Amino acid sequence: MSLSTSSVSIGRRPPAIDLTESATSKVAELLAQEGEAGLALRVAVRPGGCSGYSYEMFFDSEKADDDIIRRFGAVEVLVDPASADLLKGATLDYRDGLQDAGFHITNPNASRTCGCGSSFS
Repeated sequence: MSLSTSSVSIGRRPPAIDLTESATSKVAELLAQEGEAGLALRVAVRPGGCSGYSYEMFFDSEKADDDIIRRFGAVEVLVDPASADLLKGATLDYRDGLQDAGFHITNPNASRTCGCGSSFS
C-alpha cells in the first residue's frame, strides 16, 4: 500500500492585494517621510461611495490578530479579512505624470466603478 501526499493550505487565504514596483517605491518614500517606526500601509474596503464600496488607504501602527499581512520590500501591507475577500487579486499601482497621477487599484472583483475610480460594486 502506498501513500500519496499532497499539500493542503488549511486556513490560508490567497493574497489580498499586490503592489507594483512603483507603488512599493512611493509607499516606502511616504513611510520614510512619516518618520515613525512600525507603520504599515492599511488597504481596506468600506461600504459607501457612489458605486457601493469605497477604498481606503492609510498608514496604521495597529495590527489586528486576523489581519492579512504582506511584505513588499520594506513596505508592510495590512488588510482585514472582510476587505481581503473584496480585494482578492487586486493590484495597487502608482502613476506619476501630468494626468492620472496617484495611486490606483485595479480590482478584478469590481463589476462597476464610478468616474472618480475610488468606489466600486
